Amino acid sequence: MNTDLLYRLLDLDPDAGPVELLQRAREVSHLSYLVLAALAREDVRMGAHARAELRRARDRSDGYARLAAELADATGVRPIRDLPLAGHYPADLPRPLGELTLVSPTEAALWQAVNRLVTEHPVESVEVTLLGERPRHTTVTLRWPAEDPLLDPWYRVRLGTAALPGDRAGVPIRPYLAADDHVECLIALAEEGLGRAFHPGDVLDVAHLAGQPFEPVETAAVVAAYRLAPEAVALLDLAAEHVPLGPLAGVRTVLEAEVAPELRRRRDTAPPARPRHGTLLRRTVTRHEWDEAVLLPSGAGTLLLTPVADYLLAPEGTRPTAPDRTTALAALRAWDAMAPGAPGPAPCPGLSRTRRR
Repeated sequence: MNTDLLYRLLDLDPDAGPVELLQRAREVSHLSYLVLAALAREDVRMGAHARAELRRARDRSDGYARLAAELADATGVRPIRDLPLAGHYPADLPRPLGELTLVSPTEAALWQAVNRLVTEHPVESVEVTLLGERPRHTTVTLRWPAEDPLLDPWYRVRLGTAALPGDRAGVPIRPYLAADDHVECLIALAEEGLGRAFHPGDVLDVAHLAGQPFEPVETAAVVAAYRLAPEAVALLDLAAEHVPLGPLAGVRTVLEAEVAPELRRRRDTAPPARPRHGTLLRRTVTRHEWDEAVLLPSGAGTLLLTPVADYLLAPEGTRPTAPDRTTALAALRAWDAMAPGAPGPAPCPGLSRTRRR
């Protein structure tokens, strides 16, 4: 991979030069760090500020890798998608890591990992979403400031008990992802197509996966079993316009026969219940002894008490009103009074400073 490919992917004439290339990367994709690394590899002149930005991006990626290893050893969670894909990039051209995505084998392991993150990092935002009913799956997203909070994306760690959440319509939750590393990377990339359009960064991911030993029939069967044939075909077709597919070309050919049956299955599948998003009511003293969240009814709806914060649940796309929040907080205070010896839900000092990024 070189800057010529980046110019093509970003639809820019090479004569525009590196300044315009970097500006375009900032405007239309998440590739600015990769562009900086490519320019540095080609010895393009850059000043102290650009080198510092590239250094912070490398530090961020290294930090995510260390964090994933520590959490895996301590709790059993493991990275999927971004960090494994980064392992297929050369050392002098690191893949940009916007977030660290982890899948947990159990809800208890998820909250153990969340507790460690809240305790060891300056976490300012903890968002929780529940997927499904029985079984219920939990997704938690934590954010804290980057080294330069104004110039760099904040750190973001997303943990879930479901490896592949589906599209909340025709593709169901698939809790487990088990395949060879490079096949898992392809599946995780295809899953992204359920929620957004593929972009140039995805093409670069495919380019770095293309040298892996994909067996066409076996790989296509696994992708189809995970209900992602249409998205995988769309991804590979886009990538083929810019880079050689190698063994993935055979995967694309075999997958063609799986697209129509999958689309029919989706049309015949009733959509699942809407995800429920937690509106933060209060951060709490970390409840280290809790290994699962607690659901409590209230006059404002369902309360979600977690090991790190308490929330009011609402269907995705809706937000509680101010009276709902007041009623929910009153219910929490009543719960506190009824269970003085229970794991302490007392609000932490400085809660009002919690903000979203």
